[in-house]
Amino acid sequence: QLRLVESGGGLVQPGGSLRLSCALSGFTLSYYDIGWFRQAPGKEREGVSCISTNGGRTNYPDSVKGRFTISRDNAKNTVYLQMNSLKPEDTAVYYCAAQTGSIGLCQLSAPSFGSWGQGTQVTVSS
Repeated sequence: QLRLVESGGGLVQPGGSLRLSCALSGFTLSYYDIGWFRQAPGKEREGVSCISTNGGRTNYPDSVKGRFTISRDNAKNTVYLQMNSLKPEDTAVYYCAAQTGSIGLCQLSAPSFGSWGQGTQVTVSS
């Protein structure tokens, strides 16, 4: 059974950093594209990064480019999201998700991802 568990969320001041982890079990990470998504109250779920099986290529929206970095450790079956220079608008529940590895660059489309974690809350506030 595919299972994804996020951790590392919490309260941080503006300008601070957090590193989220997504531990995967029940499948081999190296065969899957992994995405990080977030959802704030009253807003749609938004993709913030993904990493492909194909050469580990990454994709980010402009809203987080240069601040967020996704990485994967296939040996540990874990994916990380390093978030720097956090802003209050980054406040949301963050989810990791998996989809069967695709050819080319992963896309930040939530419906494409079939397996999801339960989420971890990130709050950026002074």
